[in-house]
Amino acid sequence: MQIQQHWLTETQHIPSPNYSLRPDPNDISLIVLHCISLPVGKFCGEYISQLFCNQLSAQADPSFITIHKLQVSAHILIRRTGEIIQYVGFNHRAWHAGVSEYQGRTACNDFSIGIELEGEETIAYTDVQYQQLTQLVKLLCATYSQLNLHTITGHSDIAPKRKTDPGASFCWRRLQDALNT
Repeated sequence: MQIQQHWLTETQHIPSPNYSLRPDPNDISLIVLHCISLPVGKFCGEYISQLFCNQLSAQADPSFITIHKLQVSAHILIRRTGEIIQYVGFNHRAWHAGVSEYQGRTACNDFSIGIELEGEETIAYTDVQYQQLTQLVKLLCATYSQLNLHTITGHSDIAPKRKTDPGASFCWRRLQDALNT
């Protein structure tokens, strides 16, 4: 896996319309980890991609009534199988963080890369997800000079009154140990 023109090679690309230009295209200085499953607790379907591409049907599941019109995206989704899907080029602003703040800086979408882990806050993530996440973070840090092992945070840390993901089931120590090897 490599990054060419801000897109991963050897991964599936499903371009989302939900992105915009970064105010400073050279400011890629934070990685934000999220989790998502649609419907909640269901894995391996196409609903996440449909949500990120404004194609989610309200009729597909009762829980989609409140979210089907959201215009959201992430740069990356790492499925429970380890498959990686990229929706937005890293040089653009994906719409993943919402109202957010990190170390005194607001609007984290402006300077972050959003990575969604297919999962739920109370269900352990898979070994292959940690392996893919580790490889991806190392690659991002090698490509974008402002990123490093200390510029990784959870959605819960940048929007603590609104969000709790990636949740208690995410093992930050495991990620840090893997990144340090």
